[in-house]
Amino acid sequence: MVHAKNKIPPTQQAWLEEIAKAYCDAYETLPFGKLVGQEINPEDLFHLGPAICLKFRGVKNTKRNLEKATEAALSSYVATKEIVGDLFDIPQMSFAFSYIASHYGLDLVDENLSTKLLEYIESNLKRLLDLTNKNNEIQG
Repeated sequence: MVHAKNKIPPTQQAWLEEIAKAYCDAYETLPFGKLVGQEINPEDLFHLGPAICLKFRGVKNTKRNLEKATEAALSSYVATKEIVGDLFDIPQMSFAFSYIASHYGLDLVDENLSTKLLEYIESNLKRLLDLTNKNNEIQG
């Protein structure tokens, strides 16, 4: 288990709010893709889930920590994408999945909590969309 400076959200609602903030943090990177000759779209933001997980948890951004989080996020994403159908076509949902799977990969949450959080987020997806769209309008 890695050491996290920042505590895990205490409730499912707090997780949803943190994921909305984390998504908005990732969303802020969209304009920078053009600077490096790479167009980044909201559909690509799930790739940033592991790095933002490290940032929001205050986990040291080492190669090993980033690899553990990334491996968990991407392997889980690939294994789950076919099962969930169109759900991962929603950028906020695919990001939320990646963000939570990254926590799991770093042993910050267990499988049971991960599953419960994803079920909660899916059933409260409209709230996540509202939070992220409102924040993106303010930022953009």
